[in-house]
Amino acid sequence: MAGVGKEHVTVHVTYLGGGFGRRLEIDMVAQAVAIAMAAAGAPVQVIWSREEDTTHDMYRPAALARFSASLDGNGQVIGFDCKSASGSITQQVIKRTFGLPSGGPDKTTVEGEFDLPYEFPNQRIAHVIAPTPVPIGYWRSVGHSHNAFFTESFIDEIALAAGKNEVVFRRELLKNHPRHLAVLDAALAKAGSAPAGRAHGVALHQSFGSIVAEVAEVSINARNIVVHRVVCAVDCGIAVNPNLIAQQMESAVIFGLSAALFGEITLQDGKVQQDNFSNYPVVRMHQAPLVETVIIASTEAPEGIGEPGLPPVAPAVANAIFKLTGTRLRSLPLRLT
Repeated sequence: MAGVGKEHVTVHVTYLGGGFGRRLEIDMVAQAVAIAMAAAGAPVQVIWSREEDTTHDMYRPAALARFSASLDGNGQVIGFDCKSASGSITQQVIKRTFGLPSGGPDKTTVEGEFDLPYEFPNQRIAHVIAPTPVPIGYWRSVGHSHNAFFTESFIDEIALAAGKNEVVFRRELLKNHPRHLAVLDAALAKAGSAPAGRAHGVALHQSFGSIVAEVAEVSINARNIVVHRVVCAVDCGIAVNPNLIAQQMESAVIFGLSAALFGEITLQDGKVQQDNFSNYPVVRMHQAPLVETVIIASTEAPEGIGEPGLPPVAPAVANAIFKLTGTRLRSLPLRLT
């Protein structure tokens, strides 16, 4: 773009936390370079306002799924079918960043669907990539973020149809997966019983090599969803840095809860309508639940921890809401009004 050899470029790396996708993009760099080329050697610093940043993002892809299951006379699953559709982040990023032709399969669109630990004798997972003009990008936990909401919500629905407790039902499906069972049992033991007026929702998901179960303690106050407590149990292999693991789980829960309760982007005439915290809120301190983390002792190889705590949040809350209201919320963000 600038015709400058790499030997004349110095990159100053700031020691910061992860950008969870946004820092993979180069649009802000391209702006700085373009302005510098026109500035005749003057130093250039590009700073976006929050409004500019929010309305010119690479967004989490919209996704839609349709599930069905078949049960035998004993309430055992004999067939599991999932069809989903979404845009392809990988295709867009390859084209946008490298200028290469996009196309072909994208594993991230079906992660958290095709690799479920639950054992079904017959299952089919199908996905359609739906091209979109909206710029989409990698978001914390990528496809797992919405696919876990789909699958873990539906597991509770199947359990209800089978006339079984959702925890007992999961244990049956995980009978040959001792690590998953240990994580589930640890989360439930730590959570205990829900106080009066509250309900516990459960979700379990594996992503980036780590297994996470979460129990969300939820109540409803004047049609508002209140999340009081989230218990997380995680098996990420050898716990190299337990304090960091707990921090990442807490961060993922708050990040995921913000998206589950408030995260909505809408467009009108090609323009994103949300531009600041006033119309794109995040969980604030007084809304943040108590997050308790249980780390399962393991001798397995260390696995990811920055993202696996996020996928179970939304379905755990949704499953608790169903217990409280009898209303099954099947879309995000979760709303009762």
